[in-house]
Amino acid sequence: MMPTPNGKIAIVTGGSRGLGRSTVLSLAERGVQSIFTYNSNREAAEEVVDTAQQMGIKVIAYQLNTGNVSDFDVFVTQVQAGLAELGAERFDYLVNNAGISHYKSIEETTEEEMDMLYNINFKGVFFLTQKLLPLLKDGGRIINISSGLTRFAFPARGLYASMKGALEVFTRYLAKELGERQITVNTVAPGAIQTDFGGGVVRDNLEVNRHIAGLTTLGRVGLPDDIGPMIASLLNDDNRWVNAQRIEVSGGMLI
Repeated sequence: MMPTPNGKIAIVTGGSRGLGRSTVLSLAERGVQSIFTYNSNREAAEEVVDTAQQMGIKVIAYQLNTGNVSDFDVFVTQVQAGLAELGAERFDYLVNNAGISHYKSIEETTEEEMDMLYNINFKGVFFLTQKLLPLLKDGGRIINISSGLTRFAFPARGLYASMKGALEVFTRYLAKELGERQITVNTVAPGAIQTDFGGGVVRDNLEVNRHIAGLTTLGRVGLPDDIGPMIASLLNDDNRWVNAQRIEVSGGMLI
């Protein structure tokens, strides 16, 4: 049975591949329409739009580099147009998923690399959320995507994990400030996932894949579809009392 639009609308950053793609399509399966962003791969974005359309759910893709704060006003205007196209003025859910990886030791990391990671993985999330808050309905939901690396540590992940740690603190403060609007804000922290993130090392390097699989209680590496449906479920009103939490989705990695 094909899903029927349920009147809910999500905005998902980085929705064309990996966890973002799984999130958009998992929401579509539940009748949620989405406006999602992609950085450069228009073909991948169009594939997501087409797949959702085949389900009977309309989703809209806009190009956005979430590290360029100066582009956010234009993006908000696009969102308003997209909402009008979907027959709405405001949206219900925000999933801050877009991000980049970094694999260098603290000694080797450059100031330019830190600035790039900061702009995309924290500053962009902070100010894009700020810009979109007037369009988010009272009683809405925000999910920020963090990482298992804020709990466990691996070599050459220090800068990336530090940015995600900042995002987790931001989540709690945002939940505190938005409580009067009955908006919940949570963090989802995936473990190692088989995607093209970070050059696809977990997906494509068999040795790395096997090593990480051995660190989980379930004996395998995670897949995007282990994460997207969980995010979609967390956005559901059944979870309205879950707020300001860090929820790790790692298959029991390093416990």
